[in-house]
Amino acid sequence: MARRLLVVALAVAMTVVSLMTSAAAPLQSWQQVPVPAQVRPQAALNEAVALGPDRAWAVGADAVGREAPGFPLVLRWDGTVWQRQSLRGIGWQGELLSIAATSPTALWAVGRDAAGGSRLLRYDGIAWSESRVPRGAALTRVVAGGGETWLIGSRDGARVLLRREGNGWREVPVPPGSVYGLHVLAADDVWAAGATDAGAAVSHWDGQTWQQTIVDGFPRSAVGSVLAVSPTEVWAGGTAGFVGGPPGRPIPPLLVRWDGQAWNRVSVPTDFGAVSSLAPGEPGALAWVSVAGSQKWGPPGSTPPLVPGPDFLAWNGQSFTGYSEPAVAGEGESRTLRLAPVPGTATVWSVGRADGPLGTFAPRILRVG
Repeated sequence: MARRLLVVALAVAMTVVSLMTSAAAPLQSWQQVPVPAQVRPQAALNEAVALGPDRAWAVGADAVGREAPGFPLVLRWDGTVWQRQSLRGIGWQGELLSIAATSPTALWAVGRDAAGGSRLLRYDGIAWSESRVPRGAALTRVVAGGGETWLIGSRDGARVLLRREGNGWREVPVPPGSVYGLHVLAADDVWAAGATDAGAAVSHWDGQTWQQTIVDGFPRSAVGSVLAVSPTEVWAGGTAGFVGGPPGRPIPPLLVRWDGQAWNRVSVPTDFGAVSSLAPGEPGALAWVSVAGSQKWGPPGSTPPLVPGPDFLAWNGQSFTGYSEPAVAGEGESRTLRLAPVPGTATVWSVGRADGPLGTFAPRILRVG
């Protein structure tokens, strides 16, 4: 009897401790992470990539004035702080638009100089250096996955896709319309997000041909991010464009999901804005959605009629929970929210550009997990 009472007492004690621990656990929230002191206030970040808890990079522009073109900027996270990386020998003015990596010794960054010319940088684990831009290509994005590296751009007004092959780039056929984002699983398994005259479109590449589906036929709708979890679960996000409406009316966000049979629109807890990024968790399922310019209708009769909406949406497999970015003294809301998940962890980075005082802007780095 005494032993039975002891077991019961221990069980009760463990339950109480568990409940107290759960009650004391802080709610998940996004935190601001400082940028390096040597980065000027007018800097802006466009994209980030993470390969581990102590290996992440972010790219953008270090501006020198409100209208000056600035200089390309690369930041590196070492597990403790963000530091500026040297771009020795790279003296052109402009910005870096996109970054991707297949390993810590194989990073690529796409940029644009002050004259509008495309730039391509490569990091070999030691230093960044210029790489030759494919002939006539105006590059906008670099994407990596499955050991592959692809470039998105245009040539003579037509869209172009290029795949890294050996020491060069090989052109790949392009699906109809525009391509804004890719999710590369393998050389013969690539998903593309974009738009056509018929509406937002998602296309799949099997190594030979593209199979395209219009996922939203509303005029001027488009998707810019795509995440393929499995053959029966693919997500795509962007904006649901419209024709007409009150002047200055914002555009609703668009999030669609493929279930193996059909594409269906998914409701999100905000009324306006653009789904700017999709981030997977472990083991690759959708975890976070970012919504740039998120707004919601306020209470009836309220002035102004719109109130800020959630900037980040956490997906638990059944529904979304909205989270707002933290308030930063002297700065406004972020204009860009691009997500970079840290493999093997629950951590996700978000980088972008925030509104600063007197019409200026400021770099913004956030983290959750």
